[in-house]
Amino acid sequence: MILPIYLYGEPVLRKLAEEVDVESTDFKPLIADMFETMYHAGGVGLAAPQIGKAIRLFVIDSEPFKEAFPDVQIYKGAFINPIITEEWGDNFVFSEGCLSIPQISEEVTRKSQIRIEFFDENGTFHEAEFDGLVARIIQHEYEHLDGRMFVDNLSQIKKIVLKRQLTDIATGKTKPAYKTPRKK
Repeated sequence: MILPIYLYGEPVLRKLAEEVDVESTDFKPLIADMFETMYHAGGVGLAAPQIGKAIRLFVIDSEPFKEAFPDVQIYKGAFINPIITEEWGDNFVFSEGCLSIPQISEEVTRKSQIRIEFFDENGTFHEAEFDGLVARIIQHEYEHLDGRMFVDNLSQIKKIVLKRQLTDIATGKTKPAYKTPRKK
């Protein structure tokens, strides 16, 4: 089922998401809906706060980057109660966008490698390392769980330049091509 995507200005996007009980909750239906929603909207990642749920869960799929970046590591999966334990490597600058901030993309600097602990959709614990674009997607989605968005990483000047566009998103003047909870 395609879920509505919450846009910049919605309070849930600024909340600190809560850990979930991995052992007693079946997240597979929600995760399937999140993947369907993400694909429908043309994304490579989607965090639970973006669908109005302030829980520590996100999904990613780096496959869409394969055509433009043939060497990209392909990773598709769900991350439940993730904790990034380390970020290292070169600073990696890349133009990022966000389904919750439609029609805006800006260059963001992130570390090129991460180590992360998480549970998957089966409740299995993992500790893994990722680099390049997959690390970047994870870092971007992880920020959503802490109530942050990629625009928070921009310089003050960039934020001033984007203020009107962000206000248009927050007030409903910007209409994405996908479903949102806002009335049309």
